Amino acid sequence: MDNNFAAVGVFLVGAIAVSVIMMLMPKLLAPNKPHKEKLTTYECGNETIGRTWLGFKSNYFMYALVFTAFDVETVFLYPWALTFQKLGTFAFVEMFIFIVILLVGFWYAWKEGALEWM
Repeated sequence: MDNNFAAVGVFLVGAIAVSVIMMLMPKLLAPNKPHKEKLTTYECGNETIGRTWLGFKSNYFMYALVFTAFDVETVFLYPWALTFQKLGTFAFVEMFIFIVILLVGFWYAWKEGALEWM
């Protein structure tokens, strides 16, 4: 049993080490010669005209947020459904309360117009 945890620990340490090395390599190995021309905004060979930092509307943000909430529900609901007969009444009541809370959240999002196209 301890051997399994050791393998996970070694994998975790290795993954963190590789990530840190990959983030540090460009900073250590790349030449750093700042120049005024390098810091200017370049787009299609032309100088920019007007404001370059514009806010973009994200129309799918609310849909993605609601999808994520219900995707997490599926992650909890699937294992519960597989072991439903072994868990008993208490687990059924807990999952029922969980689903009711999610449905109330879905109803609130619908009522507030979060699911309407902007």
